Amino acid sequence: MKMNSIPFNTVDWATIPPEEKTADAGRVFWRTQQFGEIRVRMVEYTPGYVSDHWCVKGHVLLCIEGELITELEDGRVFTLKPGMSYQVADNAEPHRSRAPLGAKLFIVD
Repeated sequence: MKMNSIPFNTVDWATIPPEEKTADAGRVFWRTQQFGEIRVRMVEYTPGYVSDHWCVKGHVLLCIEGELITELEDGRVFTLKPGMSYQVADNAEPHRSRAPLGAKLFIVD
């Protein structure tokens, strides 16, 4: 990820309108800012959230609240709690997540 031509700025995430995205179960809301090719998001999963797809996009993801369970296509499963992160490259390892208790995440991709 190259971060070019992004001037210093701050984001008050509470002022960014949330967009609801699709899910197999539960609900997910994204607050998104785009900086050139870099997308930065504050994402909230309601309790019971289950992803509706396998993702191949690379991310740097930080769990702020709740708990996120991420399954890799090869069967490995990882649980993130507040203060934990994961990093994965584009097209490296397909993954999908669920949040039985709900979760709040900060994601850069």
